[in-house]
Amino acid sequence: MAVAITRASSIESKHSPSSPYTSTHLHFFHSFTICLAMGTSDKALGGAMLLAASVVFTYYTTWAILLPFFDSSSQIHNFFPPREWAVRIPAIILVVGLTVIGLFLGQTIAKENRKKAEKARLRTA
Repeated sequence: MAVAITRASSIESKHSPSSPYTSTHLHFFHSFTICLAMGTSDKALGGAMLLAASVVFTYYTTWAILLPFFDSSSQIHNFFPPREWAVRIPAIILVVGLTVIGLFLGQTIAKENRKKAEKARLRTA
């Protein structure tokens, strides 16, 4: 990121007032250069997350929706756990997720109440 900023500022200083590039053009170039320097890893991370979500979605959809239409002697059944887990796993994830959210909210509310009580105690003192 520092390299991109240095290059953009050095380009800006090289152009004279009679240059066809206005400060708006240079500002755009400067912003674009910073975005390229910072955005590469974000794009890769986003692409990896999208790929992982697509694979999980395809696997789960095949397991929960399409698998009952295949004959039970088919070899495709060897690639998936028993069907009851297609309901249990999302239910467990939901319960754990809601518990974590509830604990976070409870902890945040408790901290805020302690801060309010401390401020009220300091005002009366």
